[in-house]
Amino acid sequence: MKNIFFTPGPSGLYFTVEQHLKEALRSNIPSISHRSKDYVKMQQETCEALQELLQLPDNFTIGFTSSATEIWDRMSENLIANYSLHFVNGDFSKKFHSAVASHGKNAEARITEAGTHHNLATVEIDKEVELIGLAQNETSTGAAMPVEDINLLRSKYPDPLLAVDAVSSLPIPEFDFHQLDSLYFSVQKSFGLPAGLGVWTFNERCIEKAEKLKSEGKYHDSYNSILKIAKMAKKHQTTCTPNVMNIYLLGKVVQDMLRKGIGQIRQEATYKSAVLYHLFESHPKLTSFVTEKKFRSQTVGVAQVQGGSEKLIEALAKKGLNIGSGYGQFKNQHIRIASFPTHSKEQIEMLVDEINQLDF
Repeated sequence: MKNIFFTPGPSGLYFTVEQHLKEALRSNIPSISHRSKDYVKMQQETCEALQELLQLPDNFTIGFTSSATEIWDRMSENLIANYSLHFVNGDFSKKFHSAVASHGKNAEARITEAGTHHNLATVEIDKEVELIGLAQNETSTGAAMPVEDINLLRSKYPDPLLAVDAVSSLPIPEFDFHQLDSLYFSVQKSFGLPAGLGVWTFNERCIEKAEKLKSEGKYHDSYNSILKIAKMAKKHQTTCTPNVMNIYLLGKVVQDMLRKGIGQIRQEATYKSAVLYHLFESHPKLTSFVTEKKFRSQTVGVAQVQGGSEKLIEALAKKGLNIGSGYGQFKNQHIRIASFPTHSKEQIEMLVDEINQLDF
């Protein structure tokens, strides 16, 4: 029995990864030096493909870290002197706030109920705030912030750096990178790769802020600090030995996505999420946790299960269909189902059919 992973991260591998892994081993990719010409060419190809897929402006740098979690620490050390503001609506947005606070910064949390999102049209922000952090797609609850709302926030408050967590949604949302300063993700979710690589995109405003803090003695010059990442990225290199295999695989998968077409990938995401939410709305024992349709994620569907989620999760696992349990306080109450680019329409339809046939 072949298992299919609809877990929201790590998730199922992108369907071309196996062939790329075989080619990587034939080409000795895991053994090449990260200072070699072969590596430089490979990282350049990966970054150029990402830039095309995401429509990144030329003033954005692409850097690599061990995880998206590491990026929280680097932003705390390099982009915030005193004050940050965090829109918290679940565990991962809360963790970013906690990471900044642990560095001794004045990190304010604007907290709203899990499964919903903030009304960015009405928020008021103090002039002291240097960086705004928000999770566009809160993986723990399936609540997503519309890109239009993020753009509205930026138009109202253009001065603070705007840092967006798109860990479980990219490349589905069509971001306007002129409206934000930093966007980051990790590869084990929507990009369908093995865990162990964070991708940090940031613009020249971030670099200027880091340089200012450094001149004031408020910059922590760690091994993977933002100015070092930016300096090495100009040479298509990293500050230290990176996850060479994953950077190679990322480039190959992004090239595959470009061949398929981002328009088609987004259309499929819309269809797959509609199938999932129809299940949640029509099944007598399931209820969409995100009630306001505006805030429903297209990539992580979360439902509350009447009587608890364990029996359903176990029954599906016996059929080789692996879905996520609830996160944190919702562990035994929710199911979380990923519909990432690697999950075909047919797989999502099959999963929904199986759930409808089960007695749980």
